[in-house]
Amino acid sequence: MSKKIGFIPLRKNSKGIPNKNKKKMVGRPLFCWVLSEAIFSELDEVYVFTNDTEIIDFINKEYHWTSKVKTLLREEINANDTASTESALIEFSEKINQDYELLCLLQATSPLTTSKDINNAINKIKNDGFDSVLSVVKTHRFTWNLDGTAQNYDVFNRPRRQDFDGLLIENGAIYITKKEAFLSSKNRVSGNIGLIEMPEDTLVELDSLTDWLIVENLLTERLKKAKKTQRIEYLVLDVDGVFTDGGIYYNAEGELAKKFDMRDGMGLEILRENKVVVVVLTAENSALVAQRMKKLNIQNTFLGVKDKYSFLQQFLVSNKSSIGAVAYIGDDVNDLANLCNAGWSFAPNNATNAVKPHVDMVLNQDSANGAIREACEFILKYNKRYESV
Repeated sequence: MSKKIGFIPLRKNSKGIPNKNKKKMVGRPLFCWVLSEAIFSELDEVYVFTNDTEIIDFINKEYHWTSKVKTLLREEINANDTASTESALIEFSEKINQDYELLCLLQATSPLTTSKDINNAINKIKNDGFDSVLSVVKTHRFTWNLDGTAQNYDVFNRPRRQDFDGLLIENGAIYITKKEAFLSSKNRVSGNIGLIEMPEDTLVELDSLTDWLIVENLLTERLKKAKKTQRIEYLVLDVDGVFTDGGIYYNAEGELAKKFDMRDGMGLEILRENKVVVVVLTAENSALVAQRMKKLNIQNTFLGVKDKYSFLQQFLVSNKSSIGAVAYIGDDVNDLANLCNAGWSFAPNNATNAVKPHVDMVLNQDSANGAIREACEFILKYNKRYESV
């Protein structure tokens, strides 16, 4: 089996959208979208190649649960405004001693790329005899020359959309090449080039904040459309703003106290008795939270998780389950991707306005004031319909 390497180049600075690669899209750093899809694709390894040490530190900490992701420091000369992606590819290839058979360039600015798209590209080059493959979008647009003449249709015989073959346009998402072709051409695609089609909405480029809003909305809606409901097997909860009221009490030594609601603990206990696994997933790494979850006997407690979306995906894969079996309670944007995608999603009544429009149910109760208990009671009633199945 040939070694298939994913390559995600990131630069530290961006002029069009400041800090674009680290800017949160649906609650996650932009680059995390294509990275997590690459992780769950047929690629053997995925390298993030960047001159941003913050990103390297984030990845090394956040993706400890997979050996597939690696980071490599990018030379500044190949990360400035004038440097080409090809120069980064050449540098990377040399740094790993050309240890690959297939090299797959993935662009972080294409967050709508899916693992299925990546696998399509891999299979196209492996099975159909191409030297390289790139992703395109079919668009039914009419194009014109500067001299006022049409390029791709007869203005006196305007075709209907269904009768028009359309145009294939590079969307800049995926490029994959065999090692021999790349070493010979020093180019991302060369030789006998194949194409894979991606949906038309993947053509939007992230050059402005307006583009950002468009793509973020497309991504949010895609997550929602992928929802599948079934019996709830897992209840996944954030902590601050879900278990607690979001407030933290400090003294000179640091974190002193958080407020929890005892009724929530009883609701979770009843839920576990009815074969629903409780999972706590929080970005904070708090000794107080760890102590409280130990008291509640919640064994699946994961602290310090920033990229909750990919972590939950991996958790479900390892437990041979799916996101449709999950009920999720969150209160802020770092939960948004999971809230949009979970089988059932809830927000406490005092959650942020950023998440309320995207959940299936805004609870009547506030966090630390019965919100979790209310969700538990809903889940128990909801699961009753599956008891006879």
